[in-house]
Formats: sequence, structure tokens, C-alpha cells
Amino acid sequence: MTQDIAIVGGGIVGLATARALLERSPRLSITMLEKESRLGQHQTGHNSGVIHSGIYYKPGSYKAKQCVEGARLMTEFCDKHGIRYERCGKVIVATTAAELPRLHTLFERGTANGVAGLELLETDRLREIEPHAAALRGIWSPATGIVDYSEVVEALARELRDQGLRIETGAGVRRIVRTRDGVTLETAKGAFTARRMVNCAGLYSDVIARMAGAATDVQIIPFRGEYYMIRPERRSLVKGLIYPVPDPEFPFLGVHFTRTVHGDVEAGPNAVLAFAREGYRFTRVKPTELAGTLTFPGFWQMARKYWRTGAYEMYRSLSTGAFVRALQKLVPDVRESDVVPGGAGIRAQAVSPDGSLVDDFRIVTAADAIHVVNAPSPGATASLAIGRHIAGLAAETFGLG
Repeated sequence: MTQDIAIVGGGIVGLATARALLERSPRLSITMLEKESRLGQHQTGHNSGVIHSGIYYKPGSYKAKQCVEGARLMTEFCDKHGIRYERCGKVIVATTAAELPRLHTLFERGTANGVAGLELLETDRLREIEPHAAALRGIWSPATGIVDYSEVVEALARELRDQGLRIETGAGVRRIVRTRDGVTLETAKGAFTARRMVNCAGLYSDVIARMAGAATDVQIIPFRGEYYMIRPERRSLVKGLIYPVPDPEFPFLGVHFTRTVHGDVEAGPNAVLAFAREGYRFTRVKPTELAGTLTFPGFWQMARKYWRTGAYEMYRSLSTGAFVRALQKLVPDVRESDVVPGGAGIRAQAVSPDGSLVDDFRIVTAADAIHVVNAPSPGATASLAIGRHIAGLAAETFGLG
């Protein structure tokens, strides 16, 4: 039976897209194809669980607009479904004089993006919020929250199954063929035909896009983010979330402290080149995927620009002492004995052939397909807003009623 739409990828963005499509057109028949045995097993299930407020992103960008809207939609969804979340707040701290101008720029960005309650902090006020944090000045974002996105995925799946969404797990897409009826997606579970498709495949979004013949020149380069956990008896060092001012020489946020809704405190992540797209461990190597990274011209352009920082990230990955020294810039009282190894996640970062990292969300459209080729952090926070945006594109591109 030919479906109206096939969605490739059962992470939070894929589910949010299905939800938004069915909100617009309740009679649509939609099949979701997920290669794992369960939904949300990769970026969705391996992130720090933060509901970002929208401070970091360039005003007017998709990230800025969809993060702020997405945070609102996410908390409304959690309220509706009884999912636990907490507005614990976040401080962003400047620990050197060189960081102060960038801190003020972040405050201006957050204000322009409509982030509620932002406050510039002097040292005394910072100590009231985070007694163990060290800084010259800081920003307080009381609207920043935490949630378990795996619980959000479970609730989305329950809601969508009730609305008729067909979810096929163990159905990794191997080949895409155009037919008279639309597109046939050949999977490990058989062939599925749909009139249109939406690609939300995350770490493999570029692979699926090319399989479908999409015109995209970016490639996903996987970066592993490794975490340590603060021992239970030392969790009092962190009250909420403590973040550094981002380093303009590197496109990631830097190591930070994150309290979780389960009561843990995570420290990290770093950003290390992974040798497989699902390379959650240093020893996980997939030769064909590593070769794909190393033969992509954009990788070497990126490496030339960031090799010093990348080498330090690799060193810090292998040295607990180096990792803790980075954490001590934010919380001087943390010691190597206070941390134990935690988990890791993989960031699917789209890179252009010139080596530039695609900063904003990027969606590529065709007559019969929509491809989400870049949706890194704050992708989980923004997911419900991204889904609505995709549904709007689908209505226009696919001519949906």
C-alpha cells in the first residue's frame, strides 16, 4: 500500500515532524522508518537533556527563532503529558577579561531573541546562584531547563500511534528508487512506497539525501562528546547549569556542568573527531565511514583551521587530568577524584566543501522530498518548532491540503 509520506529517522525531529504533519492534515497516511530496534537511540538519547533558552544564536537565524519557540512548545508538551522537567536556570561565566566582550554580545543576542529574564551578573550575585562558580561576570538565564528527551520521545510515539502513524523499527534504508507511485525505500524489513519522503536521519542525513538524489554538497562529520559524572557526595558543587563563554576559535560550547532531572551532575562534553558515525567509544572504528571523512575535501580544510584545538580535544579525551583542569576554570573546587567516566554522544555536524561548519539548521527541498541535513544543538529543544517548519514546507512543496 502506498503511503502519503515516509519519514526516515525515528529521533525527536522525525517524530516532531510527523506530529506537525498530522496536525495540519489529520488524514495523511505516514510511515516512519527507523533502523534501530527502538526510537531515539542516537542524538536524541545521548544529549545532555537541556531545554535551551536561545541565547547563543544569531538573531534572525532559524536556530534563534526555532529554539525560543521550541522551548515554549517543549514545556507545553511536557505539561500536557506529565513529563518531568525543571527550569533550573543556567549561568554563563566569563573567567578572563578577554571573554567579557563576548559575554556582553551573548547578552545582547539573547535579549534580541526574546529570551525571558536574562540578567548580567556581578560576582556577588553569581555566588548567590552558583556559590562554587568562578567568574569576573556572568549571565543568568532563569528560563533554561532540563528534561529527559527519551521520555519526550516515548510520549510522542504513544500520541502518534494513536493518530495512525505507522512506525517500522529495524528498517534501515538501503536504497531509494523513484517509481510511478513516488519513492520506494528499500530497507532491511522490505520495501515501502510513499508519494513523498522526509529525511530526518540525523547522523546519516547526508547519506539518505544523496541516496535520494538531493542536491547537497555538505557532509556529516561526526564529533564525539564525552562526559564525566560528578560523584554523588560532590554534586553540591553545582546547583543548576554552569557554562563557559564559547570560544570563537572552536564552533562548540566547551565543557560545562549540567544537572539532570534524575539528580546527576554531568561534566562535559568535549568535541573529538569520531572514527565512525556512531562511534560512541574511542575504539569504535568503521573503516568505510572514516575513509568517507578523510576523503572529503571539507574535512582537510576544517582540519587546517582547527588542528590545534582538535589536537587539544583529543589529548583531553585521553587525559582525565586535562579534562578536570578545563572544568576547574568554571568551578575551581572540583578535583580529579570527584569525577568518574560517564557516557558519550555524537554530534552530526554538517561541513561544507570549503571546511566551514554549517552553523544554522539546514533543510533542502525537492519536488518529492524534504531533507533535514543539519540539525545539531539545539535540535532537541527546537524539535517541535522544526517539525512545524517542515510541515509548512511540506504543505507548500508537496501541495498538501
